[in-house]
Amino acid sequence: MKLINKVVIITGGGTGVGRATAVKLAAEGVKVVINYNQSENEALKAVNEIKQNGGIAIAYKANVAKEKEVKELVYQTVQTFGSVDGLINNASITAQIAMDDLDTVTDEIWDSLFSVNVKGMFYCIKAVVPYMKKQQSGVIVNMGSVAGITGIGSSIPYAATKSAIHTMTRSLAIALAPSIRVNSISPGAVETRWWAGNEKKMYQLAGKLPLQRISTPDDIAEAIIFQLTQESITGQVFTIDNGQTL
Repeated sequence: MKLINKVVIITGGGTGVGRATAVKLAAEGVKVVINYNQSENEALKAVNEIKQNGGIAIAYKANVAKEKEVKELVYQTVQTFGSVDGLINNASITAQIAMDDLDTVTDEIWDSLFSVNVKGMFYCIKAVVPYMKKQQSGVIVNMGSVAGITGIGSSIPYAATKSAIHTMTRSLAIALAPSIRVNSISPGAVETRWWAGNEKKMYQLAGKLPLQRISTPDDIAEAIIFQLTQESITGQVFTIDNGQTL
């Protein structure tokens, strides 16, 4: 997909990887829709930065776990810009629970993580597909995690949701071909606000990785852009982890 003048929705686009992706896409001439649920100030700051640099962006609030709000997000995007060419399914949540602490993993935690991380992504895909099919083109990128590969992460439910995302990506790549491509990014540790207060642990981890570094949001954003633009890739889960899974 050529990026210039394309319209891309980025869920959870106000912070971290979502924000970095929005800024980079806007610099390439993409009309960016920055979705947020709670991070309104951050989303508006990202929009202002993009506009100051000559780009085009809007912020739109929607909880991806609520299908009605997702449908409205996509509808308003098309009403504003005339189409939707790309979807970056970046919004997700986690729960910090020790892997061996099974009693703390309640039904509420399972339901909340699956509602946002899996069902929320599916709602977003379901909402953009009719528009993409009509124009016979579109690209979807789902944010997974190495936790979905190794089973090790911030909690068992989080790892399970990310594994589900990887599988859903492959299933949808088959279901939506040939006009719509679907891929996934599977990052290892990324230097975002999730590490706030745990910087020492992050640096210790970096020293154990083969490349001895932690990925930045820009690293992941560049991989997302590659999946958007490379026409021969679909159904793939790209692991970007500085050798962590080795």
